[in-house]
Amino acid sequence: MHHVVALIAERQGSTCTNWLLSDQLGDVLHWIRQIVALVCGLLWGAIPLVGGIWLVTFLVISSGIIYGYYAIILKVDEEEFGGHGPLLQEGLFASVTLFLVHQLIPLFASAYFIKITDFLQLLRFFFQLAWTLVYSLAHF
Repeated sequence: MHHVVALIAERQGSTCTNWLLSDQLGDVLHWIRQIVALVCGLLWGAIPLVGGIWLVTFLVISSGIIYGYYAIILKVDEEEFGGHGPLLQEGLFASVTLFLVHQLIPLFASAYFIKITDFLQLLRFFFQLAWTLVYSLAHF
């Protein structure tokens, strides 16, 4: 929605584009990164792809999508926001947490359904999952 409003304002020559971008760009980039983390985490966990190389792959994909959105689609002057660093870091740490948690959900779910072991171990997993989500949301 933000992208559509920005394009319409830009084509009409309005100064509304700068206000929208400076006020909401960080939020838009944050939530795009969270959606990418959710999709990649569930996909990586379902295949299952584990290890550091897949975490780095997620970071490259996520940062590439963010860079493409603000630099190529919106054509934002990154110097207004302090360079590429602050824009690429927007939502990064929360998305890594979300990616790792959602990568573990399919792995643990498949392990649970293949061999039903201990109810307390499953309960502990869900407690840790809930705690990680609450911690991630509290630091958002």
